[in-house]
Amino acid sequence: MWSTVFFVSQISEQALSAVTYVFPVQMLIISVSVGTGVGINSLISRRLGAQRYEEANLAANHGYRLSFFNWAFFALIGIFFSGPMMNLMSDTSYIIESGISYMRIVTIGSLFMMVQVTTEKILQATGNMIFPMICSIAGAVTNIILDPLLIFGIGPFPEMGVPGAAVATVVGQFISMCMGQILLFKGNHPVHVKLAGWKMQGRILKDIYAVGIPAMLMQAMGSVMQFGMNIILGGINETAVAVLGVYGRLQSFIFMPVFGLNQGVLPIMGFNYGANDRKRLMETYKKGFIIAFCIMAVGFAIFQIFPDELLSIFNSQGSREMEEIGIPALRTISICFLPASFGIMTSSIFQATAHGFMSLWGSLIRQLIGILPIAYILAAISGLDLVWYSFPLAEIIGSAYFIIALRHIYKTDIKRMDIVSQQS
Repeated sequence: MWSTVFFVSQISEQALSAVTYVFPVQMLIISVSVGTGVGINSLISRRLGAQRYEEANLAANHGYRLSFFNWAFFALIGIFFSGPMMNLMSDTSYIIESGISYMRIVTIGSLFMMVQVTTEKILQATGNMIFPMICSIAGAVTNIILDPLLIFGIGPFPEMGVPGAAVATVVGQFISMCMGQILLFKGNHPVHVKLAGWKMQGRILKDIYAVGIPAMLMQAMGSVMQFGMNIILGGINETAVAVLGVYGRLQSFIFMPVFGLNQGVLPIMGFNYGANDRKRLMETYKKGFIIAFCIMAVGFAIFQIFPDELLSIFNSQGSREMEEIGIPALRTISICFLPASFGIMTSSIFQATAHGFMSLWGSLIRQLIGILPIAYILAAISGLDLVWYSFPLAEIIGSAYFIIALRHIYKTDIKRMDIVSQQS
């Protein structure tokens, strides 16, 4: 999506706004595919560990078929609801028309991503991490190459504008999917997918979505938040919507290393929790938080010192209005980086100690319950001058929740680990 935002921003602010309005739908597609994939991965891994290979195969079969059902759902949304959604979001004809075209292409073409994510999770469940990564990289590179060719009509390619970005995305996903199918059906794996000749079972679906739904909800929060913020900002100034889209792409470079760190410390904390080693559990948590805080502090400094330079990457037209709105917006929103480091790392210790719903509630407060009501109130009070403060304020509220929840878990669960360890 980063390349899409960059190249679309070279067309106009309105083009960037059109794509930004559709991003929540794309994020929701990713949430459903990844959430389902996580459930499939977990079930297959557990069945392989128990040497119940037929059940592992059945889980893979269900997952593969579910990718088609999920695609059909989003394809119907794209066909019938693209127009109503864009008309709700904007009253600018160019934004509406471009957004409708973009949304229909990415939703109808989402089959390729659905199948690829399922394929990726099946392979990862067997311990194969490298090949799924290669498939994803191939799709991303294809997308980056095709974006300028199809958007601007370079060489033999037609000039398609915003719809060209959607086509480039779908073609990249198609390439990634094709490579994944070759690896899945031609490679030597302990799991074998069967396309037909079996019936879906409620028990398997329950096992998949027992893990998949919480993961899906965690992923979907960002989509709902962006959708709500688009409505709030669109009612004030559509350039502000473009600024939010730019921020979303820029902040990902700061948050991605922290999320990667989170994935690294999670199994370590989980292992030490299972081993009743409180000291190492808390030491891992503390070190993870310090590293995350340092990463976020660097990001905060960059956003504070160089907001104009960051904004100029996506502001090829040199729009004065985008600078006037974007510079204070980037500086204000980036305040949330510092408390976010605490929230993200504390969420990981909740997951590692089997308190997943506490983690879910924290994410709800940080990304949804906190931001949207605060943004609505601040927009009503002072328009854009204050609305950006909803991000850091929501993170502060989330931090307060995490402090209370962490103290509760520490007293009722983690602290007892020393006693259990001495008894064993």
